[in-house]
Amino acid sequence: MHQESAIREPLILGDDVTYGKITADIAKPIEGKANKWWYVCFGIAMAAFLWGFGCICYFIGTGIGAWGANKTVGWAWDITNFVWWIGIGHAGTLISAVLLLFRQKWRMAINRSAEAMTIFAVICAALFVTLHTGRPWLDYWLFPLPNQFGSLWTNFNSPLLWDVFAVSTYFSVSLVFWYLGLIPDFAMLRDRMTKPLAKKIYGIMSFGWSGRARDWTRYEEVSLVLAGLSTPLVFSVHSIVSMDFATSIVPGWHTTIFPPYFVAGAVFSGFAMVLTLLIICRKVLNLENYITLKHIEYMNIVIIVTGSIVGVAYLTELFVAWYSGVEYEQYAFLNRATGPYWWSYWGMMTCNVISPQLFWFKKIRTSIIATFILSIVVNIGMWFERFVIIVTSIHRDFLPSSWSMYSPTYIEIGFFIGTIGFFFVIFLLFARVFPVIAQSELKTIMKSSSEKYKKLHKENNHHH
Repeated sequence: MHQESAIREPLILGDDVTYGKITADIAKPIEGKANKWWYVCFGIAMAAFLWGFGCICYFIGTGIGAWGANKTVGWAWDITNFVWWIGIGHAGTLISAVLLLFRQKWRMAINRSAEAMTIFAVICAALFVTLHTGRPWLDYWLFPLPNQFGSLWTNFNSPLLWDVFAVSTYFSVSLVFWYLGLIPDFAMLRDRMTKPLAKKIYGIMSFGWSGRARDWTRYEEVSLVLAGLSTPLVFSVHSIVSMDFATSIVPGWHTTIFPPYFVAGAVFSGFAMVLTLLIICRKVLNLENYITLKHIEYMNIVIIVTGSIVGVAYLTELFVAWYSGVEYEQYAFLNRATGPYWWSYWGMMTCNVISPQLFWFKKIRTSIIATFILSIVVNIGMWFERFVIIVTSIHRDFLPSSWSMYSPTYIEIGFFIGTIGFFFVIFLLFARVFPVIAQSELKTIMKSSSEKYKKLHKENNHHH
């Protein structure tokens, strides 16, 4: 049995923890009734979702003129939100796949929620691009389908089409990876359920999992293959999203730094959203013993690293704009900092560059309240970043005659808030019917990383 250093803090807390207790604790939110915190969170999320749904219905009935987008600023609120949601969808697969390949034990309590977050965030992102076309019922034209309209084919030279493929591939692989991880847990629920219907449903979802050695070997092999497949996809999706911008000639967009810069930013915002969700989740579902302060601290360290990369990218952009000698490029960056949208630029700098640096202090890094606040600040900052890149770059293009200002309508704001509500509604429902922690994986680290066994090892060593 692999034994971990006694100096490392335990990843599973509690002196009374046993294999049976882990199963019982994780199955509890599904078997029992929801507590009042769950209902409070669900009520707020549902209200936001219904408001957003109303706005979407109004927009579909009225047309795209209900938005504030105009001839100059054609990509405004919707694409800002699309890129923001796609970024959030990044950390899930990163936590699962990359940390699995690196054999990091701390991923085990958080990977399930993070993977679910990926799926739900990509659905929210897809809503924005689907409706951005103005006629969502014709969106199948995005795909290269044979059709009766003559030689109407999608433009394979366009990064917008690469986006369709990248996002749909990423979504499909993430969904399979997520579902695969759930199979042993579905079998656990199938065996525990007393109601025949629930037993039947979990039985179907577990694909007849029996827990034999052969099942486990195949499960682990496929998990590794999928992790290997998903890792490059994490990098491909956001670098292709960045090419939507980088391949154009708009000052402020036409830059080679975009792919790595977007990927770092996506991981940064994704980890912040995982933190926001997990802090709510551990409280609402009473999972403090499994999602510990140590997990939160590790994620905060990732935020410091990715936040610093994002900070360096901002400075590099400024340097390159100055060094290029292109006056349009120089003006674009000067306009970002001092133009009419200066507040978004400085908001972005404060939230993304300065605030994560507070995590260098251990006291802040290990404080739940500070982490919760800063995780929200980072998400706001990353939203500002997308707004700065999109709106400030195109509201003053090459022709002063087409310069224009943009402000969102209440329909657009409602749509955005609606997707946040939708995201939390499906996450909370997920927490009621699916196990939010991969209990089978957690059990594999119990003898090496739990508080109880660490104490036992320490006592044994002492006696020897």
